[in-house]
Parts: sequence; structure tokens; C-alpha cells
Amino acid sequence: MRLSTKGRYAVMAMVDLARRQQERSVSLHDIAERQEISLSYLEQLFARLRRRGLVTSARGPGGGYRLAREAQAMTVAEIVLAVDEPIHATRCRGKGGCMARGERCLTHDLWEEMGRQIHDFLAGVSLADVAEGKLGAERRAA
Repeated sequence: MRLSTKGRYAVMAMVDLARRQQERSVSLHDIAERQEISLSYLEQLFARLRRRGLVTSARGPGGGYRLAREAQAMTVAEIVLAVDEPIHATRCRGKGGCMARGERCLTHDLWEEMGRQIHDFLAGVSLADVAEGKLGAERRAA
């Protein structure tokens, strides 16, 4: 699986937002500084997140971004897919296979199942789980 910076940065920024939005809306400038992500890149990502209904924005003094729903009701998979990051482990694209004549490679089913497992894992992790550090042994016990 190849997860580009789009997906990783979107999740990082959303976790930052989830941790800080209790007091007020959060500016992208503040997120960019704390997470060391380019502001212009964040603006592009948040435009996609807003279009997909994951964040809301407010202009003017005290403006910024807020989560559109509770962090517990939002999954990491949703965030990654919102910034147009399909979760695939195969090199196949579309209906054809990855080989020159359109056939599937010998390991296609292995990589396809791995991609499904990754998606299922990310779909089972909420934004709140990440923001509250509830991964690993603590999450498995729950």
C-alpha cells in the first residue's frame, strides 16, 4: 500500500483539530505550525475535507475550522478517502490487471486482500481513538 503525504497529513491535521477545537475554531496557520505542514498544502486538503462534510469553516476574527461531527463518529479511512487517497495495495488500476496484456499478476489476490485488511483497520479506528491515544493494547482490550 502506498499512502502519500495527502492522506498522512490530512489525518495529522484532523487529529490536531480534534484535540484543540473545544475552546474555539482552529486556524490552519496554527495547525501548519504545530504539525510542520505547508499552509498552502493544508488549505488544499481542508477544501477537500470541507467538500466531503468532515469539517466546517468560519471566516473573520476567531474564524477557522471545526469538525463537522464528533471525532468518535469519524474514521481514519473516511479522512484518507476524503482527500482522494484510495487504499490499494495492488499496482492494478481499473478493471484490468497489472501485467502488460491486462492479466493479473500471480500475487494480485494477496495484495488485494492486504489492501482490504488495511481499509478495514482504518475504518475501525475513529479520529477520537487517535486523538486520545487509544491505539495498541489499550484499544484491543476495549
